[in-house]
Amino acid sequence: MTSTGTGGRSKPLILTAMIFAVAMTFIDQTIVSIAAPTIQHDLGLSSGGIQWAINAYLLTLAALFAFGGRLADTQGHRKMVVLGVILFAGASALCGATPSGGAAEAWLVAFRALQGAGGAIMFPAAIAIVVVTFDLRSRGRALALFFGIAGALTAIGPTLGGFLIEEWTWRSIFWINIPVALIALALIAISRPPNDSRPAPMDYRGLALIVAGVGLSVFGLQQSALWGWGKPAIWVSIAVGAVLLVVFYAVERRTESPLINVRIFENRTFTVENIILGLAMMAFIPVFFFAAIYGQIALNEKPTTSSLLILYFFLGFVVFAQIGGRMLDRTGAKLPVVLGCVLAAVGFALWAGKVTDLHPGAQVIYIVMAGAGMGLMLGQANTDAINRASRYSYGEATGITQTVRNYGASLGFAILGTVLVTRFQSAITSSLTARGVPGPVASAEAAKFAQHQGNSGNSGNIAAIPDFIRADFAVATREVLYGMTIVMAVAAIVALRGLKRGVQQEPEQADERVGAALPGDDPGLGPAWR
Repeated sequence: MTSTGTGGRSKPLILTAMIFAVAMTFIDQTIVSIAAPTIQHDLGLSSGGIQWAINAYLLTLAALFAFGGRLADTQGHRKMVVLGVILFAGASALCGATPSGGAAEAWLVAFRALQGAGGAIMFPAAIAIVVVTFDLRSRGRALALFFGIAGALTAIGPTLGGFLIEEWTWRSIFWINIPVALIALALIAISRPPNDSRPAPMDYRGLALIVAGVGLSVFGLQQSALWGWGKPAIWVSIAVGAVLLVVFYAVERRTESPLINVRIFENRTFTVENIILGLAMMAFIPVFFFAAIYGQIALNEKPTTSSLLILYFFLGFVVFAQIGGRMLDRTGAKLPVVLGCVLAAVGFALWAGKVTDLHPGAQVIYIVMAGAGMGLMLGQANTDAINRASRYSYGEATGITQTVRNYGASLGFAILGTVLVTRFQSAITSSLTARGVPGPVASAEAAKFAQHQGNSGNSGNIAAIPDFIRADFAVATREVLYGMTIVMAVAAIVALRGLKRGVQQEPEQADERVGAALPGDDPGLGPAWR
């Protein structure tokens, strides 16, 4: 094991370097979606091709997080951040340089996938550096700032994307990552973050199982919106992926040097925090997409203007993320996580009650409230989970939490997207029937329109959409927000019942032996981590 410590290094400078390093990964989660119609038209891509250009990034990011976490712990945290930044920036430059013609589709999808790989390598190492740099008593505030800015970047992705497309070119949404990467590399060189590592052989069998398991199941969830839940391939993909993950768990328990030491799930708090994170992400990432298309279709706004609705959510998120971080340092995770889940549930519920009025001004306070709730709990649940690991396993723990978060977001898109399309189709059918359109014709037209708008988010000529369609979409959005309310209410119950009160104590870092219990764990819980 090697540890460089933090010595006399500037902690704020290290934190800034890590924020710049991961900034690209969060922007790219949402920025490409708003540019999709323009990219598709300019390059002549098929509908499947542009969808893969969006999904390839998210798929590789989800599938390789565990691998990235393991690399960070075994090869060195700083080394993996630098490698990840270079890979991500290089892939971004090549995405922006996508040639026109027959090779465009394969080119863009391939380098979007490479972006995801770079992000998966970089992110666990960056989190590990922040955790190592700040002691347990100040870590909550540091990571609250980290996750607060990360959430902000996710939120402004659609707005930034729309601005760059209108003022310059769609290629600039990828090229914008290059100066960010150069700043990150310069800050890393100046601040020289710790490069802790725990050399160990790579578990390639475990790697193959988790990549295939996560990849297949996330792919099935992603494609459900396009293919429909009735297609057998969806269920086969999800089922096979789930089986492979069960096999992965069984194999890792018997592997001497596993990709992931799955015994950490015997730590009750770690498991509960991951359940909460998975639930919260079912609402957190999808809300940006659904709010943006609600603004376009129901409120008749341009994409750049409609995405401003998301900034109200971001305002509440960032402010309360800082409050939550301080609460975590003073009182532990339970209070901010429970309160945050409750506040988010109430905010989503009240927001849902206003969306059908089609007056954005009346919604703002509830959008801010929902964002505040998510800010209060999300980063704190993530930080508390990572705190359960030892110094030389922070990357591994981050790989687990990020895999769970991506699963939650994919599941949220799949379920809530189905709710949106189904409710929208039903509302349109009723509206057309009331206007004298025969039932079968109304149903067919409603299905066609609902699938196109609900899944793509591209409203085309929004001025041509009739008022009753706008009202019907608002009704469908209301059901989605009620779904988010239920998800966050369940997360609140899990947090209330599953988390313990009190501030966590610093875990033992001395010898990393298997079977060492973590301070604060339940007696008799068994080995929790290395």
